[in-house]
Amino acid sequence: MEDKVLIVDDDPSIQRLLKKVMYSNRLAADVAASAEQALKLLTVNTYALILMDITMDGMDGFEAVEKIRAAHNITPIIIVSGKNEDYDTLYGLELGADDYVTKPFNPVILGAKVKALIRRSEHLRTFSSNLLAVGPFQFNKSTLRLKKKDREILLSSKETQLMAFFMEHPGQVFSKGQIYQAVWNDTVVDENTVTVHINHLRSKIEDKPKSPCYLMTVWGLGYKFVVDPE
Repeated sequence: MEDKVLIVDDDPSIQRLLKKVMYSNRLAADVAASAEQALKLLTVNTYALILMDITMDGMDGFEAVEKIRAAHNITPIIIVSGKNEDYDTLYGLELGADDYVTKPFNPVILGAKVKALIRRSEHLRTFSSNLLAVGPFQFNKSTLRLKKKDREILLSSKETQLMAFFMEHPGQVFSKGQIYQAVWNDTVVDENTVTVHINHLRSKIEDKPKSPCYLMTVWGLGYKFVVDPE
């Protein structure tokens, strides 16, 4: 059991049922009997998903969801509640919950929802970690594909490495020697090669290559990749 779910509910019978559902889906589980306890657990533990009740003593589940999202915690949240009005569902989703399940629930369906949401969340995290986004550009480090405002730009191998280098260090100034060592992995610097490849890259990413606004020359120092065109 690698993934762990946080169950937030003040009803011991529901706690036991939800733990049983999680275990049957090869998921570990922690239990919080209040929203306040859940928020404390979230400061010290990482969870694959949160199952959140609404009606509890003290802080209710809606407020807890709001606080979780306000803290920039993107852990998937499924509200599991006896409140079954459309308003409650819409309100929970607007606050940042990912799904809303009403009690009594079908354990098999809930388990399937939990696993699907965890898979989707893991996929998005993996995708995000492989995606560089700077200004209008997006570069996927897995596929080595560059897009500018959703339009794909075809690059050579060295142009691809050069673009990735600049996008990983937006706003920083690099000399030709630093660029050559980083991209060509050679301490014997060929400044002319850097200049040629910079010009080729500009011809593909700039709207006006002779008046670049992204890949800028810093006279006497080198080049920098500007996040917001000047």
